[in-house]
Amino acid sequence: MLQKFQPRRLGVLSAFVSASRLRALFRRGELGLVFAGALVGITSGCAVTAMSLISRELHSLVYGIADDDRLSAAAVNITDKSLLLMAPIAGGILLGLMIFILSRTRKKPMVDPIEANALHGGRLSLTDSILVAVQNLLSNGFGASVGLEAGYTQLAAGIASKIGHKLQFRRADLRMLVGCGAAGAIAAAFNAPLTGAFYAFELIIGTYSILTLTPVVVSALISTLIARLLAGDEFAIDVNRFGAVVPADYIPAILLGGFCAGVGILIMQGVAFIEEMARKSSIAPPFRPALGGVVVGLLAMISPQVLSAGHGALHLNLANEVTLSALVGLFLLKSLASAVSIGSGFRGGLFFASLFMGALLGKIFAYCAPYFDHATLTPVIYAVVGMSSLAVAIIGGPLTMTFLALEITGDFPITVLVLAAVITSSLVVRTTFGYSFATWRFHLRGESIRSAHDVGWIRNLTVARMMRPDVHTARVDMSIEEFRQRFPIGSAQRVILIDKDEKYAGMVLMPDIYASPVEKDDEEHGLADFIRHRNDFLQPQMNAKQAAALFDETESEALVVINDLIERKVIGLLTESYTLRRYSEELDRRRREVSGEI
Repeated sequence: MLQKFQPRRLGVLSAFVSASRLRALFRRGELGLVFAGALVGITSGCAVTAMSLISRELHSLVYGIADDDRLSAAAVNITDKSLLLMAPIAGGILLGLMIFILSRTRKKPMVDPIEANALHGGRLSLTDSILVAVQNLLSNGFGASVGLEAGYTQLAAGIASKIGHKLQFRRADLRMLVGCGAAGAIAAAFNAPLTGAFYAFELIIGTYSILTLTPVVVSALISTLIARLLAGDEFAIDVNRFGAVVPADYIPAILLGGFCAGVGILIMQGVAFIEEMARKSSIAPPFRPALGGVVVGLLAMISPQVLSAGHGALHLNLANEVTLSALVGLFLLKSLASAVSIGSGFRGGLFFASLFMGALLGKIFAYCAPYFDHATLTPVIYAVVGMSSLAVAIIGGPLTMTFLALEITGDFPITVLVLAAVITSSLVVRTTFGYSFATWRFHLRGESIRSAHDVGWIRNLTVARMMRPDVHTARVDMSIEEFRQRFPIGSAQRVILIDKDEKYAGMVLMPDIYASPVEKDDEEHGLADFIRHRNDFLQPQMNAKQAAALFDETESEALVVINDLIERKVIGLLTESYTLRRYSEELDRRRREVSGEI
């Protein structure tokens, strides 16, 4: 009998050993991280290609356009105009049904890659990521004015996080792998590996280091190659022949960057305003997408170019001469359609919508800008500069959008102009508004996240984890003589006082008690005369940074930890020296993770 089961046991053992060896291979230095990045690049390229093909099939099925046509351009030729109204409504109904089902089955909010890397050490739910991708496909496929980039990055980052979790990656490596997934997604979406890589550095990882450079770039390159092999579609803009950039060209480019920054802030606030109106209304969340679909459908009947992300409409408006009034009208319709789509509950982002609207702003600026002597910019060049500038204002990532301009135009002189404009746009938004679209929505939710920089560790380093639960307590009405008998010299440094209801009443220091010349028969003095920090205390959910600030404010070497402000039950004690030591240890650990020392 033992011999019968021996091969099976050996097989399980060898599988376990193989899995352990595989984990060790991927975790062994930079080479393992590069292999992991390559694996994530393959999965990202496949995920982006699959989502793109499904979206096009939905456009073809719902609107009856050809498979190789872009909805925002081909919908102009649809003869049955009622379809432009009914399709977004149908998509809203399906999405609302999905929202209703998820509200009953999943209670936790879905986490995106920026939030995952900032607060959760790169941990993302693959199931939630798939659900977000499906919602994004439904929204985009039925014509809502949102792009697929949010779904691309969510799905690719979710797969990357799952791979890293299975390989038991450390916190810093897992965050880097999530960045690899996002880099691969954006690189495959735009056929732009440099754009994808710097998207990861600036927006997902939150920092650049030599250790993360190779895995992220490898992921972006491989994902781009996979997407080319599977789909072969290229996102490019032909700027025609353009001569050398002259110094006079920088003035309008910088002005356009500042102009786009102001418009970007208005767009972000407009989306937040519509979301707030939807939340304050009596309309239940499952019904909101359908109502949003009504608005989008009515706008599409005015101009079908507002549908979906806007790939076709972008090329249509760049390739043809369009009047100023038509450009302004289309910009207003597209911005309203995008704001209503996101505000009403359609799933998606403003990545490509900001590119499209930025291109429209660039051409509008070209027609309205004052004359600059010796300037040589054409309306198409203005469109490219505006496209990158508005995208920086809304999405963030100055180098990301600069490299995007370089890779979609192939023209380096234009890239220099774009760099000047996006720096201006980024500076204006940071100094006057302070948020990108993603971090602005975090702010509205009460989160203080300004980037994907890892701040989750400080939130995890809570008072509850650092405090000592074994504390010396005494009743506040205890006599000094009884106190001295119970706590002789050397038994404790400080004692916590509680009242008759066992609520925190203050703290006394042993030297204060024993230095007092109180006699046995002196009834006028008691422990209440020596109480310190009666209203100074910590709560278990506070983090180390908040605790250190309170120690500094109260000038105390130790503070009591109470359970809450109502019961005020003593649950522990925390010293300033231990808090600062743990805080310094964690800071040093993060520094060594970034530099690759651990």
